[in-house]
Amino acid sequence: MRYLLPSLVLVALLAMLMLRGYVHSEILADHRVRPPAPTDEVPRRILEGGPVIDARGTGPATSLRIPDHKLVLTFDDGPDPVWTPKVLDTLKRYDAHAVFFVTGTMASRHPALVKRMVDEGHEVGLHTFNHPDLAYQSRSRTDWELSQNQLALAGAAGIRSSLFRPPYSSFADAMDNRSWPVTRYIGSRGYITVLDTLDSEDWRRPGARAISRNATPDGGKGAIVLMHDSGGDRSQTVAALGRYLPEMRRAGYAFENLTEALGAPSAHTEVTGPDLWKGKAWVGAVALSENVTGALVVGLSVIGVLVFVRFGLMLVLSFAHARRVRRRDFGWGPPVTEPVTVLVPAYNERECIANTVRSLMASDHPVEVIVIDDGSTDGTADIVEALRLPNVRVVRQPNAGKPAALNNGIAHAGHELIVMMDGDTVFEPSTVRELVQPFGDPRVGAVAGNAKVGNRDTLIGAWQHIEYVMGFNLDRRMYDMLRCMPTIPGAVGAFRRTALERVGGMSEDTLAEDTDITMALHRDGWRVVYAERARAWTEAPESVRQLWSQRYRWSYGTMQAIWKHRRALVERGPSGRFGRVGLPLVSLFMVLAPLLAPLIDVFLLYGLVFGPTRQTIAAWLGVLLIQAVCAAYAFRLDKERMTHLISLPLQQLLYRQLMYVVLLQSWITALTGGRLRWQKLRRTGAVGAPGLIPSPRERAGSGAGFGPDSGSGSGSGDADRRPVA
Repeated sequence: MRYLLPSLVLVALLAMLMLRGYVHSEILADHRVRPPAPTDEVPRRILEGGPVIDARGTGPATSLRIPDHKLVLTFDDGPDPVWTPKVLDTLKRYDAHAVFFVTGTMASRHPALVKRMVDEGHEVGLHTFNHPDLAYQSRSRTDWELSQNQLALAGAAGIRSSLFRPPYSSFADAMDNRSWPVTRYIGSRGYITVLDTLDSEDWRRPGARAISRNATPDGGKGAIVLMHDSGGDRSQTVAALGRYLPEMRRAGYAFENLTEALGAPSAHTEVTGPDLWKGKAWVGAVALSENVTGALVVGLSVIGVLVFVRFGLMLVLSFAHARRVRRRDFGWGPPVTEPVTVLVPAYNERECIANTVRSLMASDHPVEVIVIDDGSTDGTADIVEALRLPNVRVVRQPNAGKPAALNNGIAHAGHELIVMMDGDTVFEPSTVRELVQPFGDPRVGAVAGNAKVGNRDTLIGAWQHIEYVMGFNLDRRMYDMLRCMPTIPGAVGAFRRTALERVGGMSEDTLAEDTDITMALHRDGWRVVYAERARAWTEAPESVRQLWSQRYRWSYGTMQAIWKHRRALVERGPSGRFGRVGLPLVSLFMVLAPLLAPLIDVFLLYGLVFGPTRQTIAAWLGVLLIQAVCAAYAFRLDKERMTHLISLPLQQLLYRQLMYVVLLQSWITALTGGRLRWQKLRRTGAVGAPGLIPSPRERAGSGAGFGPDSGSGSGSGDADRRPVA
């Protein structure tokens, strides 16, 4: 279901967009209009005859005129949700009937108006589905236009109609060698072609008086009058009707349907059975696509505003944070010089653990190192013990999961300040010292370090590098200023032992124990801050499958943590402050907004294929430019090389979509009550201690050294530990 449902959602969304584009004449529409052609192939009786052409049957086509003192008002291109009701109201006020030649697109979108036309005694005719010039169309396309138009009528009012008006048509004497074959073919399909006698020219918007004058016949003659109830501003048409109808009544004219004026049977035929239900299904599908895509457009607009607001907050607050902590006189309090316990939970970290421990031994701050071997089967604990390093202990336990390993380590810790890191991470000599300095402020209960991706020599690693520098570290600066930091990264974080004990230690309730413990500390009244100089180098996933597993767990675990701490929304004190500031921000920007963000790409693709391509590309480039500015600023803050931003456009096109699908899958897992298990990620030992212990890749001469220009990571590099059996 985790794979099937996202696929079905995507297919359904694309289908709705395609349907919406079809009924809005964005897909399969042909707006070409042919120039005039010779008339030598058109029978003289047609050119000199009336506006109603009956080419049905096998005999010669005939034309009919409207009897004297009868007017047939016709309205093209509707129904329109704004102007058609006003036209109908005016006709009803003067007890006048008319013929509405509706397009299938508009009838499908506004079926209630078509039904009102029929219920109030008006006739409805076909005006094709997408309003193409049929002289350019094949017979199969013409049949399609007619059948789709009839389908819309069946769904809207339960009728079929035998009346047809070709798009871009006018008077009978304008029939030419291109339109006449179309008229004959339309007749062979059982339709009567209805042209006009008088053109009100309301499409020019010449004013109500001119429209009324153009629609007035000479000498009491009958006429078919062309007007429009759609296609733009029809206020002048409505105003003209208000004066035209009573004036012509006083002149002795009657306003009738076409069949009433000709004394013929009704043009409407009731539709029943499967055809009726097909029409209703069609109208229902169009309504669903209109409502869903309309809601999605609104959602996209909201998300767009929120994303730009977030970018603005990140830039402003990150600047404020950097300016504050980089002042020469800035300090957290008295320098922290007391020894620190470093906990390294490890499960099958054979490739990495030696570099991890050696990097700690190079620390310029006194440390006690405890490696908690969580039931490793690859000799991880033996490797550490064989190093015989001072102040390094190994605690072995049966496999119980990371939270249990950390709690075991806390129980063995000999100091008040506890640093936690992953078994695939290496510290710089100054990392521990920089990480614990904020504890000079007694209100600080935990500190988030600056985790960086070490293995960024692959494309996936480079993309994560951009994501972490631009996203996670800018986010941490922003959340630090707002005092609602959501996550202490598992790769590099520090805690007061007192704070941990007050909230019950590391919890196994969620798969994101780092987020869980951070939220618990906020609710208990502790400050959680960010130490940008406390850098750690972690090994990021190197394949799509490993990345998927890691991010899937992060997303699902974050949702669990938000749900677990939901009561903070209604509580008072520090818990309530975090609940009403931190939880909404985390929920909005880490869960809800990314869930709807794929709409940007879906609408981008739609716009490129069917919409205004240039405007779509310009909009996407504009968004990319804003992201590039934010990324460049983030790289500048972290003193990273800008050359890595070359892959930013490709990251936006490929990597971001992968993250969207992961989040959607996490949502589905949560909503369906599924359970997610830890999965061990394959480690390569690619990350070495900068300036200290070379990584295997460095020793092999691959050039993957990691100095001040390396990428940053998220900090939960531990997302690979095996679940409790």
